[in-house]
Amino acid sequence: MSLAGRVAIVTGSSRSIGASIAKRLAKDGASVVVNYVSNSAAADEVIGEINSKGPGKAIGVKADVSSIAGAQSLLDATMKHFGKLDILVLNAGIMASKVLAETDEKNFDDHFNINVKGPLFLTKAAAPLLTAGGRVIFFSSTLTKASGVLPNALAYVASKAAVEQISRVLAKDLGARGITVNTISPGPVDTPLFREGKTEQQIQFISNLNPSKRLGQPDEISPIVAFLSSSEAGWINGQNILVNGGFVV
Repeated sequence: MSLAGRVAIVTGSSRSIGASIAKRLAKDGASVVVNYVSNSAAADEVIGEINSKGPGKAIGVKADVSSIAGAQSLLDATMKHFGKLDILVLNAGIMASKVLAETDEKNFDDHFNINVKGPLFLTKAAAPLLTAGGRVIFFSSTLTKASGVLPNALAYVASKAAVEQISRVLAKDLGARGITVNTISPGPVDTPLFREGKTEQQIQFISNLNPSKRLGQPDEISPIVAFLSSSEAGWINGQNILVNGGFVV
């Protein structure tokens, strides 16, 4: 119950890592806003599980957080229902696989709108609402540190590198109010987003790069988010925490 009385938004939380985060924060007592864009059935399943198990409660909010208008509607719904905001988890993102020769303006813009612009302007709008001692948690990728990064990760890795720098700067800015800003950088995690566009041979190759010879699981990421959201993590600010099982050391 370390998060009892706290209110959290988790963007992109109808499935995979985001759903695991929402469930874990609720398990620790938080009230959670489950954000989604189109998959209302998956969101309802997450919300139903949280509200049936407790102790935290959940509501769902449909909003495209890659746009400023969508971010504002998410915040408006949160404040209307819960009246405050303590934790902002910026999990929503995309990962398309294209090498330089295939990268076009849309591919670039999609990555930076969803992975960078959306989280930045949602944080800007949320900052005045966050309580003292609030938490902002960005998501990057271990690939920004990997020497073995593949050429088809160009736009994705570039966007996540931008997120890391935004997080560093905001840690200084919002830190003056006791709000911590950190980044979590998972290694390869077994999700539909990770598997998209990859053959089984490619997935096995990537798995074998980890000393444990496997992919990470969403439930191995969410406990780190829960800890950073807690009062015990108040002195952790401006950090990028790699959660990858040794994929990159």
